[in-house]
Amino acid sequence: MELEALERYKQDNRLPLSITKRESRLYMSYMYVAFIALFVGGLMGLLQVFVRSGHFQLPWGIDYYQVLTVHGVILALVLTTFFIIGFQYALMGKTVGISERQRRVSWLAFWTMTTGTILTAVTIMLGKASVLYTFYAPLKAHPAFYIGLALVIIGSWIAGFVNWHQLYTWKQKHRGEKAPLLAFMVTINMIMWFIASLGVAATVLIQFIPWSLGYAETINVLVSRTLFWYFGHPLVYFWLLPAYMAWYAIIPKIIGGKIFSDSLARLSFVLFLFFSIPVGFHHQLTEPGIDPTWKFVQVVLTFMVIVPSLMTAFSMFATFEITGRRKGFGGLFGWFKHLPWKDVRFLAPFLGMVAFIPGGAGGIINASHQLNSIVHNTIWVTGHFHLTVATTVILTFFGVAYWLIPHLTGRRLTESINRLGIIQTIVWAVGMLIMSGSMHIQGLLGAPRRSAYSDYGGTAQAAEWGWYQMAQAVGGAILFIGIGLMVYIFIKLAFFAPKGDEEFPIAEEEEEAPATPMWLENWKLWIAITAALILFAYTIPFMDIIQHSPPGSPPFDWPIGNS
Repeated sequence: MELEALERYKQDNRLPLSITKRESRLYMSYMYVAFIALFVGGLMGLLQVFVRSGHFQLPWGIDYYQVLTVHGVILALVLTTFFIIGFQYALMGKTVGISERQRRVSWLAFWTMTTGTILTAVTIMLGKASVLYTFYAPLKAHPAFYIGLALVIIGSWIAGFVNWHQLYTWKQKHRGEKAPLLAFMVTINMIMWFIASLGVAATVLIQFIPWSLGYAETINVLVSRTLFWYFGHPLVYFWLLPAYMAWYAIIPKIIGGKIFSDSLARLSFVLFLFFSIPVGFHHQLTEPGIDPTWKFVQVVLTFMVIVPSLMTAFSMFATFEITGRRKGFGGLFGWFKHLPWKDVRFLAPFLGMVAFIPGGAGGIINASHQLNSIVHNTIWVTGHFHLTVATTVILTFFGVAYWLIPHLTGRRLTESINRLGIIQTIVWAVGMLIMSGSMHIQGLLGAPRRSAYSDYGGTAQAAEWGWYQMAQAVGGAILFIGIGLMVYIFIKLAFFAPKGDEEFPIAEEEEEAPATPMWLENWKLWIAITAALILFAYTIPFMDIIQHSPPGSPPFDWPIGNS
């Protein structure tokens, strides 16, 4: 009873809540799956770069595209989704609390997602679903692959409903108060995820499952690709926004500072909600069947997302400078030199921030009409994804894991583990610099993506590309060492580190910052604007796609060589 009274006192006074052992088991379950996925997916990535080097063949008749599918699905979908949902549950539990009923429903979400993951993984491992993580038609997988994907999506929706109900319950007890910043951010991210994943759920349930079961003879490929990329681009921001949560609200605490502006942080997330969904056509710029005018409209909307990205960069470096100068570090860059470089909780996310500078520039190139035609379908795009997702996002997730895992398991981040974490971070950054850099250069030379070395080994360009293939193999090997180190650190923090209390760092806002206006929590307005932008960007072109589809839409009547 005393513990319950203490938690009520914390909630009434806006203090971080305690995470119980039952909650920790729930949150850690998501982390276990995420780090298993990291090891499996990383191993598949290592095999890929070895094959592409031209000096290694897969044993036992394993197909290259089977390995490529495992790598993409396990890392881009399973690792990210499980880590994000586990992390967001922890943020919500710490800021607004979780009831017993909400916790039980959260387990339902976990087991639904896990069942779907197992179904999907088994079909890929058996060679029944070598369709890559984009699973474009006319490539057809076993029905269990699509059913598994649908279960993963449904499980994530259940998790989103729990998060929304957590905030709703908190608001009922704190009428007229602004929601905690991290709870606000989680809510935005799950709204975006739910709206975006309606597209991939529609194409899987209405098109792919009936087609794979034999109930439909044909599939409209352009419809399926349009629905996928309606989902595929905001998927990138579903990965990225949890990293932004850590940057905005957790990193300031780690460096001994405060949040620069609560209002700016919330506004940037609202803008991400607006401009991350109605932009899928910029992944389809080379495809026929879509009016160029609507492609242009969506490219313009794509560039709008630069605004909240620059707001985030400004906010973070303002926090760094204010904190450093407050500690007495003068000069033009004195504050920069005295950031806590020896704290892996800061170093890993900071290197992720740095990687997002060239990653964001590459994204502008990919979304541009003329420049996209140069790099489209080359391995440049693969290098871009490895800069954004596999460096910016994953390094930030690693930085979160260094304090979140011991906090949940009742252990401590020791000096020795911190040093090993710094080594792991540097290894990862070096490996990714070599691998992603060589991918970008090779892409500019015209090397295709999604192709094994043997597919073009006899061409005149193969010799020129060969050096970059070898560099990718070297970078991939270094990255796999980084994966091994991270899995070891995870196991150490989860089971063997000394018992203790690790801080759950949540920063406070600067005292001088202007008060956050309540209109920033006008959820009905934000959702209505998002829906209006989506309808504006998709209604007419989607009607055109349906109206002008060829009779019967046979699957091989459409080009399939696009992103």
